[in-house]
Amino acid sequence: MILFFYNLALLAALVAGAPWWLWRMATTQKYREGLAARLGRVPSALADLGGERPLIWLHAVSVGEVLAASRLVRELDRAFPGFHLVISTTTRTGQELARERFGANRVFYCPLDLPWAVHAYLKALNPQLLILAETEFWPNLLSGCFRRGIPVAVVNARISDRSWPRYRLLRNLWKPLLGRLSRVLAQSETDAGRLKAIGCLPERLTVNGNLKFDVRVARETDATRQLKALAPDLRLVVAGSTLEGEEAALVEAWPQLLEADPQLAMILAPRHLERFAAVAALLENSGAAWIKRSSWLTERDRAPRPLRPGEIVLLDTIGELAPVYSLAAVAFVGGSLIPAGGHNPLEPAQFGVPIVMGPHYANFRAITNDLLAHHAVHIAAKEYLAAALIELLRDRTAATAMGARAQTVLASQAGATERTVRALQDLLVKGGQTA
Repeated sequence: MILFFYNLALLAALVAGAPWWLWRMATTQKYREGLAARLGRVPSALADLGGERPLIWLHAVSVGEVLAASRLVRELDRAFPGFHLVISTTTRTGQELARERFGANRVFYCPLDLPWAVHAYLKALNPQLLILAETEFWPNLLSGCFRRGIPVAVVNARISDRSWPRYRLLRNLWKPLLGRLSRVLAQSETDAGRLKAIGCLPERLTVNGNLKFDVRVARETDATRQLKALAPDLRLVVAGSTLEGEEAALVEAWPQLLEADPQLAMILAPRHLERFAAVAALLENSGAAWIKRSSWLTERDRAPRPLRPGEIVLLDTIGELAPVYSLAAVAFVGGSLIPAGGHNPLEPAQFGVPIVMGPHYANFRAITNDLLAHHAVHIAAKEYLAAALIELLRDRTAATAMGARAQTVLASQAGATERTVRALQDLLVKGGQTA
């Protein structure tokens, strides 16, 4: 009955929002991309996999989930050699990164949570297991799996501070569905408590740790090699995953940083690719010297010129930020100066880089609090951002010690991937135990 009312409300929302969606599809490429697949047309190459050998479907929503699951995918490939592992995403940026990381032949857009679209994929793929990363709960997808006896596991599960009130308000909708999940592997005790409160069964719920503590990124990539070659004598400030308002704050602080250390360059990496043009316009209007990272890719016939002191590089490419952190004298992790929940500080932590964040880090509260407890991150409001960065740039001994503490925190929390693989192996052996 709840599913009936959910689908009725979903249909009403689609009808009411149709003019807006049609306009967005007509004017914006990202809304058209993968639309047929999202509506239930299963790509032929993917459909062929469903009949070859047993299949596992992993869903990772966007870039953050794809990055968190990157090591898990490698370990699942190793642990289940007789299975096809396919990966779906929701966002365009997540799709691009997943295709790059895992191979385009097994990456696809997740269908919209419409009964016919979900049915088409479940019929074509016939997965032996559905793995959801974090808390991507969709009623039709879950119900479709339960009707077919397909076990569903949630890995790296969490309920953020921002989404918790909404889940709690709708707990009567979620309880009948979440009570049938086969395994739920929560990031923390707080997440486990929230998941229990909205319907997950305690006997199927385990605090497993955070997969993000296990992700390791290679230092040597095309981007890092070029930056080393082009800026051998410069110190780099890497500002990653920035959102609207943060780039302006960094540009405003830039003259103060250059006064403290004239041999600086900044790598500025906006979170969303659709904002690259807006950030480029901001840099152009600021009067600062700047260049696009993508220009180095389009000028293969001639060597890019060296970076100059004081120059800003706009990292307008996908998937290159994490290794670039390895070159930083100090890193700023964005999404945190404004109330957006913050982004992952573990990316620079793995390289022993001192980290500055703003005060808004609710999406990574447990990780950031752990770093804070070990004096491994500096939290600064917008008005103190320049001072925090300058302090770490000037005191290299303190900065090095802070980075080393961050690495220690990262190492101490590792192991969630291994535990997750063991839990999924056990689940497949037992056949799921769905109620």
